[in-house]
Amino acid sequence: MEIALSPLALPFPELPAIEGVTLRVARARYKNWDRCDLTYAELAEGTGVAGVFTKSACASSEVEMGREQVKQGRARALVVNAGNSNAFTGYRGREAVESIMAQVAGHLGCAPSEVFVSSTGVIGVPLPKDKAHEGVAAALGAPPCNWEDAARAISTTDTFPKGASTSAIVDGRTVNLVGIIKGSGMIAPDMATMLGYIFTDAAVAPAFLQLLLEQANRQTFSCITVDGDTSTSDTVLAFATGKAGNAALTGFDDAGADAFAAALTDLCRQLAQMVVRDGEGANKFITISVSGAASDDSARRIGLTIANSPLVKTAIAGEDANWGRVVMAVGKAGEPADRDRLSIAFGGVWAARDGLPCADYDEAPVAAHLKGQEVEIAVDLGIGSGRATVWTCDLTHGYIAINADYRS
Repeated sequence: MEIALSPLALPFPELPAIEGVTLRVARARYKNWDRCDLTYAELAEGTGVAGVFTKSACASSEVEMGREQVKQGRARALVVNAGNSNAFTGYRGREAVESIMAQVAGHLGCAPSEVFVSSTGVIGVPLPKDKAHEGVAAALGAPPCNWEDAARAISTTDTFPKGASTSAIVDGRTVNLVGIIKGSGMIAPDMATMLGYIFTDAAVAPAFLQLLLEQANRQTFSCITVDGDTSTSDTVLAFATGKAGNAALTGFDDAGADAFAAALTDLCRQLAQMVVRDGEGANKFITISVSGAASDDSARRIGLTIANSPLVKTAIAGEDANWGRVVMAVGKAGEPADRDRLSIAFGGVWAARDGLPCADYDEAPVAAHLKGQEVEIAVDLGIGSGRATVWTCDLTHGYIAINADYRS
C-alpha cells in the first residue's frame, strides 16, 4: 500500500558532514520493494558510543546485544536493516546479527563488539542471513552517500526522511551534531524511541555521553507517543568521533559541557517531534503542557495518559473542543490530582479553572484553534511545581488503514 506524505511533513534540511563518519547504503531486499534498505556507517577509530534501548521484555537480539556493547564505550561501525525487525526470532535472529558483526569486523579489522546492528520492520520473521550478507557486501563497496540517503534507507512506514543538526562551542571550538531517525507507528518509547542515530565530531568520554543521552532522552524521546505501543526494537545510539579536536568532555565542570548538553537535548527534541509529525495517519501535531503536578515525573505520566487516550486523540481529529475527555484522562492517570484544583486550556483559552467550567468560556476561538495543524493543550493540576511537555498526534482512519495492511 502506498502511503501519502504526511501533511505535517518537514523538508529534509542541509546537514553538515561529521568528520570520522562515512555513510553508505545498499539494497538487501528484505521486503518486496525496490529501494535501499541497508545502511552502513563507518566510524573513525576511537569513536565513543552511548545508547538507550527499549525496556520491552520481547526485545530483539540487536537490542540485547547493543545493551552490552555500549558498556564498552567504543564503536567502529553501524549497520541498520529496514523491513525486518528480527525480533522474536530466537537463536536464528542472534546468529544473523553475529554474522553481520563478524563480516563488518573482518572488513575493518576491529572487534565484532565494535559493530552495532539495528533492525526494524515485521516482528517474528528471522533476518535472512544470505540477504544480509549480500547487502552488507554491497554497502561496503558502495560509494559514500549523504544524510538524506541514509535517513530514507532506515525508514519503514515513514512518509518523509527525518534529520536535524545542532552545534555548540566546546573548548573554544565549534562542534557539530547531526541526527537521523525513523519512526511513524508503534511509538510510545519506554526508554528512547524507534531507531535514532546521533553523530558528533566532539570528543566526549563514553560515560559522560551516556549520562547526557539519558538526560536528553527523558525530556524528548520519552515524551512522545503516537499510539501507545512500545517497540521491541527501540534504539537511540550516539557516536562521538572526537575529530573536532576539543579536550574530551568528562563532566559538567568541563568548559562547554553545558552547551554540548543543551545542543544534544535540542537535537533529540527536533528528532522526536519529527516522528510525531509523521505519526501514521496524523493530521495534527499536539503539544500537551502539564504544570502544577506533584513532580516532573508525575506531570510526564499525566501528559502521556492524555496523549495516549483514543478519546482525546479522536476528539482532536474531529476538531471537537471536548475538554471533558482531558478531565477523564487526568483522572485515570493514577497520579496525584485534585478535581477542585484542575484547570484546562486549549490554544491558550481556559475552558475550566479550579475544577469548574469558566463562566466566560467562549468556544469559538478554541474551535478555530482546533482547525489548525498545531494544537496546544494545557493542564494545571494546582498541587505542586512539577511540569512536563509531551507531544502526540491525532488518531484518524488513516492509522487503521496503514496498520491493517502493514505486512503486505
